[in-house]
Amino acid sequence: MSKDAQKTNSDSCEVFCYNEEKVTKIKQQIEEVNGVELLFKALADSTRLKIAYALTLEKELCVCDVANIIGSSTATASHHLRLLRNMGLAKFRKQGKLAFYSLADEHVHQLVSIAMIHTNEGKE
Repeated sequence: MSKDAQKTNSDSCEVFCYNEEKVTKIKQQIEEVNGVELLFKALADSTRLKIAYALTLEKELCVCDVANIIGSSTATASHHLRLLRNMGLAKFRKQGKLAFYSLADEHVHQLVSIAMIHTNEGKE
């Protein structure tokens, strides 16, 4: 038997049985995840994640600042910021001719910060 076949066999149950109490309890709550994948999909784009991270470092940035940070046009930055806002991850305010964005709340800040900490754990 090849090493890959051995790994496949060892990382799965060898018989089919399940804990009915646990499964029933979780099945009753599992639908709560519906829609959450959209949050992760929005942050799965590297440009939007960079923007979200920039907004964890600086509480508020104008579209022009964001465009400069990510190396894009203001139209591209606006597009990504608008998507983050539509997903409930960022909020927006207008001051004269400038448009400012910030993270929607502390939860978004924590999500991005924790992801950065987790990713950098093995690099030290």
